[in-house]
Amino acid sequence: MRYLYTLILYLLIPAVMSRLVWQGRRNRAYWQRWSERFGYFKLPDLYSPIWIHAVSVGEVQAAQGLIRELQQRYPKRSLIVTTTTPTGSAQLRRLFGDSVAHLYLPYDLPGAVRRFLDRVRPELALIMETELWPNLVAGCFRRNIPVVIANARLSPRSLKGYRRILPLIRETLKSIRLIAAQGEEDAGRFILLGASPEQVEVTGSVKFDQQMPAGLMEKAGLLRHQLGSERLVWVAASTHQGEDEQILDAFQQLQCSHPDCLLILVPRHPERFDRVAELCRQRGFKVVRRTDGTPCQQDMDIFLGDTLGELLLFYAASDVAFVGGSLVSTGGHNMLEPAALGRPVITGPHLFNFSKIAMAMEEAGAAQKVDNAEQLAALLEQLLNDPQRRDRMGSSGRRLVEQNRGALQNLLVLLKQYLG
Repeated sequence: MRYLYTLILYLLIPAVMSRLVWQGRRNRAYWQRWSERFGYFKLPDLYSPIWIHAVSVGEVQAAQGLIRELQQRYPKRSLIVTTTTPTGSAQLRRLFGDSVAHLYLPYDLPGAVRRFLDRVRPELALIMETELWPNLVAGCFRRNIPVVIANARLSPRSLKGYRRILPLIRETLKSIRLIAAQGEEDAGRFILLGASPEQVEVTGSVKFDQQMPAGLMEKAGLLRHQLGSERLVWVAASTHQGEDEQILDAFQQLQCSHPDCLLILVPRHPERFDRVAELCRQRGFKVVRRTDGTPCQQDMDIFLGDTLGELLLFYAASDVAFVGGSLVSTGGHNMLEPAALGRPVITGPHLFNFSKIAMAMEEAGAAQKVDNAEQLAALLEQLLNDPQRRDRMGSSGRRLVEQNRGALQNLLVLLKQYLG
């Protein structure tokens, strides 16, 4: 099965490279460092390296606490972090500078995997959330490199997809040393795919353990003053194509009752910043971009967050947070960040990547779901008119986050057996 999979991968390489070229039209970073994706690169001398793979921005953010703990507990070991996207690379550099080495994950081709492992020689492979690459896992297994899936999650949708290639996935899971699952449901789905119960431990989600950067609230207070201390502000974060239109529809409705309200709009992907800015202007909104460096005047409707690494700042400077990827079938994004900052959270209905967290937040009264632009506008109006309700939801979210901390320590205890 793996040989057939590898053959298909080789046949797909021209299409994959074409996609990189296409993505590079909007984000030039996709045109750089292609050799790393085939396992060709140079690294300084490494000492007993730990390798961590975090696909993109969200996984890098989730891995932040783990990386810092590993740096403190094992200061003599080298840390190598791979990402798939340039935005993940940029976020890693922003958080850690040169204290960790970064590479792009090689394509799951035998030669690329062999060259990557020959050069890095990791003593432990930590894969954040769920990235099951058969040749990569098999290469680690042959070299006796323990592979741990950390903060592992598996949605019903992903389970259905993996079941289509069940023999290949079962073979891959047998070569993984430990699956540290976020919840019982995730653990059960991995076992359904073929993992043995002895391989799986439930540790909780490390997203609950994220620490807020020092000085964040002071910076947020300054930003809020610049945006307008007297006006209400809501943020629509990590939005996707097909979702921005619904956000703007809701905002137009909201302006009938709150004409001075400001929307902070933060598209998920940098290559969409220009397109979303133009969409806002086509709808008749007055827009100022974060990168313009100009004041957000009182007559501005939308403040476009076209930077990386400032989402927490935008959450902290707002009154209500809508978390995107949920009005379209993306599966949602991290709702715990605004909750930890005491902000009431609104999401759409598509939350299959965060189903357990979404359910817990709804049950705690920290978040509410809407199905469309009309419902979003109505709920925003209710919340913006009711500061006590906003405070109750925000306090519930902050309390939920505090009560569920501890997954990172659980994970670190399990990793000791591989790190000595």
